[in-house]
Amino acid sequence: MKMLQEDIRNGSFKKVYLLFGDEAYLRTQYKNRLKEALVSSGDTMNQALFQGKNINPREIIDLAETLPFFADRRYIGVEDSGFFENKCEELAAYLPEMPESTCLVFTETKVDRRGRLFKLVKDLGRAVEFKTLDEKSLKRWILTRLGKEGKRLTEQTLNLFLEKTGSDMENISRELEKLLSYCLNRDIISSQDVEDICTTQTTSKIFDMINAIAERRQKQALELYYDLLALKESPLRILALLARQFNQLLAVRNMMGLGHSQNAIAERLSLSPFIAGKCMKQARRFTSEILSQAVRECVQAEEDVKTGRINDLLSVELLLVKYSS
Repeated sequence: MKMLQEDIRNGSFKKVYLLFGDEAYLRTQYKNRLKEALVSSGDTMNQALFQGKNINPREIIDLAETLPFFADRRYIGVEDSGFFENKCEELAAYLPEMPESTCLVFTETKVDRRGRLFKLVKDLGRAVEFKTLDEKSLKRWILTRLGKEGKRLTEQTLNLFLEKTGSDMENISRELEKLLSYCLNRDIISSQDVEDICTTQTTSKIFDMINAIAERRQKQALELYYDLLALKESPLRILALLARQFNQLLAVRNMMGLGHSQNAIAERLSLSPFIAGKCMKQARRFTSEILSQAVRECVQAEEDVKTGRINDLLSVELLLVKYSS
C-alpha cells in the first residue's frame, strides 16, 4: 500500500494495477484516488469502466490500444471481472505489449496468486492487497478521522462505537458522518452521543443476544429479539443469524482448544482480529456440546417453520427461552 501511495504522491504510475482483498472500503478509496490522479475531473474521453463476469477481453485490449485524447494517459477500470480467479490468457498475453499511455486498474475481491495474470501484474505493475484492519489499526483510523475534525472521545466510548458498528469500514464511515454532524458544536463525543445517534447493526444485536443467553439474562435476550422484529427483520433471518453465530462460536471454541492464537483464528475464519477476540471471549461461556446442540436445534427450527410445524415467531422465542433458562 505504501508503494501505491508513493505512486499517487509522485505522479509516477505503472501501466497496470491490481487492487484486491476483503476490505472493500479501502479498495474503493484507493481506486478513486488513483483515478483522480490519472485523469482530470470531467475528462470522459480518456476513461472507461468494465464491470462484471461477462467482460470481453478484446474490448479492453482495443480500447487500451487507443491513444489518449489530448492527455498523457488513458484510464481503464476493470471491476469484479473474475479474470484473476479464472484464466484470461488473452489479457495475459497482451499486458507486456500494452502501451505506457494506458493505465489498466483491476479491482477484485478474490484472486489466485498462482495464476499467470496475477504474476504478470506483479512484474509489470503493482498488486496491492487490502486486508480487514485489525482492532488497533481500525481505532487509529477512526481517531485520525475524528482528530481532523477537532473531535475527541475516550477509549470506552470508542469501544462502544465499534460494538455498535462492527468492523466494516463502509458502515463505520457512515456512522462517523452521523456522529460528527450530531456533535457539530462540541469537541468531546460522549458514550451517550454514540447511544443516541449510532445504529446498532443486526449482527451486533445477535451478538448481544447470545451474550444475554450465556449470562442467563432471558428478559434481555427476548427484548433484543423484539427490537429486531420492530426493525422489520424476519424471524427466519434472525434464526439464520443465530445459527451462523453459534456455528462460528463452535469453530472458535474448537480452535481455542487446539491452542490457536487470536490472529490464527481470525485468519482461518476470515474475521477481523477485533471480532475474533470478541468471539473468543463469548465462546468461553459455552461448552462445545452446547454450541453443537444449539446449531442443530436452529437448523431443526428452520425446517419446522418451513414445513409448517411451528410458527416462525414462536420458533425463535422457544430457542431463546430454552438456552437462556
